[in-house]
Amino acid sequence: MNYYQRPKRRLVAEINVVPYIDVMLVLLIIFMVTAPLITQGVKVDLPQASAEALPEDSKPPLVATVTESGQYYLDTGNDSQSSTEVLSGDDLQALVMAHLQLDPKIPVVVRGDKNVRYEQVINLMVLLQNAGVPSVGLMTQPENN
Repeated sequence: MNYYQRPKRRLVAEINVVPYIDVMLVLLIIFMVTAPLITQGVKVDLPQASAEALPEDSKPPLVATVTESGQYYLDTGNDSQSSTEVLSGDDLQALVMAHLQLDPKIPVVVRGDKNVRYEQVINLMVLLQNAGVPSVGLMTQPENN
């Protein structure tokens, strides 16, 4: 009897990783597309303790104000320039940029009316961020005990 014998195959003990690589590439593409959408926002240094006043010896800050009606004002701390003039967003941004070119370390503080919409405060902070302000403080009034 003449039997035909197949050659014995050697068992392969390897895992096929090609499907895993495909899945990882799809996940990578999804994260690359969604990451810029998630990280949009305004960077604000939030206090980790109770609020403290600015030191007496510090420079007077630029105070960007937004009223309840959404009007912008800028108080530079100088008596020569008053904060009674209503500014557009572009004008406010240009003034802040000019002050930052003269003194890049000048503190910038946002003062918002307690009845102002949150969106208007965020819009002001975005204007300041676009003007190149590295960090923004939020002005509050001390509580009456």
